Amino acid sequence: MKRKVKAGKRKNESYGNGMLVVFLITLCLVLSIGVAGLIAYKILDGDTKETYHAQKEPSAGEEKDDLQLFQEKIPDSSGEEKTGGADEAAKEAPTPAGRYDAELADEAYMKENRIIPWESSREDEVSFCFAGDFLLDDEYAIMANLLNRGAVIENGISEGLLAHMRAADIMVINNEFPYTNRGTPTEEKTFTFRADTDKVSLLQDMGADVAILANNHIYDFGEVGLLDTLETLENAGIPGVGAGRNLDEASAPLYFIVNDMKIALAAATQIERLENPDTKGATADSPGVFRCLDATKLYQVVAEAKEKSDFVIVYIHWGTENVEEPDWLQLDQAPKLKEAGADLIIGDHTHCLQGIDYFGDTPVIYSLGNFWFNSKTMDSCMVRVTIGQDGIKSFQFLPAIQSGCRVDLAYGEEKTRILEHMRELSPNVRIDGEGFVSKP
Repeated sequence: MKRKVKAGKRKNESYGNGMLVVFLITLCLVLSIGVAGLIAYKILDGDTKETYHAQKEPSAGEEKDDLQLFQEKIPDSSGEEKTGGADEAAKEAPTPAGRYDAELADEAYMKENRIIPWESSREDEVSFCFAGDFLLDDEYAIMANLLNRGAVIENGISEGLLAHMRAADIMVINNEFPYTNRGTPTEEKTFTFRADTDKVSLLQDMGADVAILANNHIYDFGEVGLLDTLETLENAGIPGVGAGRNLDEASAPLYFIVNDMKIALAAATQIERLENPDTKGATADSPGVFRCLDATKLYQVVAEAKEKSDFVIVYIHWGTENVEEPDWLQLDQAPKLKEAGADLIIGDHTHCLQGIDYFGDTPVIYSLGNFWFNSKTMDSCMVRVTIGQDGIKSFQFLPAIQSGCRVDLAYGEEKTRILEHMRELSPNVRIDGEGFVSKP
């Protein structure tokens, strides 16, 4: 019996020689086929290119197939043309433009139409805070007391309230007096107010972004006082709404463009309810406030603002002083403002709180009451509203108390008491323990 090892060795030697021969023959065949294939490709390639170019552009009236449509030339943002597939087209596609980019790029248009570019603390919403009447006249209790304590805003408005005011993206407050060092008080008017122009720094210190001027004291020192106020606020970088050098300016809303939203803020006053009031209404060629005892013009302004923007706020000076129930004119105008396009209605003037209601999805607080106005101890508030692309995301009533020439957030039992009182004044809404308001 032959040993397997020796027999295997002789077999491997013979097998190796045979395999070498096979390899050489195979190599020659592969090279021959390759050369022949290359020659054939060159011949066919020329014919194929000619055929492709002849067929690439269809003749007149001939439809293009899907592949040809996909390979069409694609214009880029510079106006030049390029070709490419889906991946290349996606890479070259411009970033989606904001709806208001054209307006933001036109500074003259922005200035003419009172449009302000704004930033918010969050990308998908913007927060507004609203406060009622405040007064900075040296001859009345609020400022006299503040000057005795040291003329810093923290000695008049608590740090808790200031934190809310400064944190709001847009803080709106009713400026119930003119800033002027000139003029004479309106004759036979019981109370006339004014503050020196340098007191506008206190408005800045409290975090105010907008001053409402549609009220019955902004004209207390006549035309010169109103004009000084407009100039003082402009120099301080705080826009005023609701009064102006003529009716066009007085009635013009202020617009904010923020987070690709455009939000309008309009302001008007019913007070005084006289044919010839002490607080003069603006005319086509004279300064004054935007009056809305006859609200026809206000409804028109709101409707036009709605056409131009996503959300419309109306801040309105109305109601009967020291009466908690809305009067007939408030009840008449509120639903009409909603129908005109108002998405939020903020009221003041009564020096006391009034209730909250809804007209459709439009909330109205009839009066914010006094904010920081006199020495009386009385319930007060701020309202914080958060607005997103789909409208109001939250509406919060923040209870406060004015007392001893100061105003502070209400806490504990006082907070609970004020919230319960607001529920009594607002039977058609829900108000939870933190003041968040909703429809039932």
